[in-house]
Amino acid sequence: MGAAVGRMKLGSQGLEVSRQGLGCMGMSALYGPPKPEPDMVALIHHAVASGVTFFDSSDVYGPFTNETLLAKAFRGGVRKKVEVATKFGYHIVDAANFEIRGDPAYVRAACEGSLKRLNIDCIDLYYQHRVDIRVPIEVTVSDRIGELKKLVEEGKIKYIGLSEASASTIRRAHAVHPITAVQLEWSLWSRDVEQDIIPTCRELGIGIVAYSPLGRGFFSLGPKIVETLTDYDFRKMVPRFQPENLAQNGLIFEGVSEMAKRKGCTTSQLALAWVHHQGPDVCPIPGTTKIENFNQNIGALSVELSREEMVELESFAAADAVMGDRYATTSGTWRESETPPLSSWKGRQ
Repeated sequence: MGAAVGRMKLGSQGLEVSRQGLGCMGMSALYGPPKPEPDMVALIHHAVASGVTFFDSSDVYGPFTNETLLAKAFRGGVRKKVEVATKFGYHIVDAANFEIRGDPAYVRAACEGSLKRLNIDCIDLYYQHRVDIRVPIEVTVSDRIGELKKLVEEGKIKYIGLSEASASTIRRAHAVHPITAVQLEWSLWSRDVEQDIIPTCRELGIGIVAYSPLGRGFFSLGPKIVETLTDYDFRKMVPRFQPENLAQNGLIFEGVSEMAKRKGCTTSQLALAWVHHQGPDVCPIPGTTKIENFNQNIGALSVELSREEMVELESFAAADAVMGDRYATTSGTWRESETPPLSSWKGRQ
């Protein structure tokens, strides 16, 4: 099974990962209550045995508990077999509030905290989870007064990534220190990144990590997914899952479902295969908390799609067919990630 997953180069800086990763957020946060720890450790071990070695976390998942979960799963020599990605940027102010931070002092403190919780000496890929629009991106990533480059030089992180960053933000960051990967939402019904961000990443040799490649589970169950959402599942607030949009979006699922039947695969495998077919520089990281769903997801690697089938799939989810935004607000997405010029930075006391 591991050979079927295979390996890929993510970006042009030397990082190699499995062709498909595992998003770990839902194990600990945002998709309902945390899942039983022993079950999640067993899932992670199953993933490694199956050839999936690229694990995606963040300090804000929990908060903090997802990283400690991974630490438990990576004991006993497992760490040597995996690539660990985590993120910083969401500063928890109190139980009800957070702020986005990218200032040097916070970057270092966040990294030290993640290293301790993960119980590792070095983070393979460290992303800025969301862009702090108050701090020049050059300061966050690398400059004489920045911090991420120092953390690389100190051996505390190997590679730098950005998440939900605009094309111009990516260019500015990459100009002062190589960016290895950009994480963004990319799926059949989230394709706006194709216009500017994807071409920019490819021009600069930056790997692409696609989160929510199954539309936050929509391409697994279709409109019925709303019936499965428990309390504290943030998808209840996502516009695309609201009743006024769900009926129209259900037509997208019907088209994908009919094609999946013809192909002899599931709708989720077909939607995930579409992401894999975007190119050898793309690594999707579907999340799951169930071994059977994980097995189904890696089965997508065996689904072959012709150019004609890709076009047919895309016709179901044309931009004017998708109803509702992917978040309740565009704040915190690449649409609002521009930072001040470096010349404006005076530092923060």
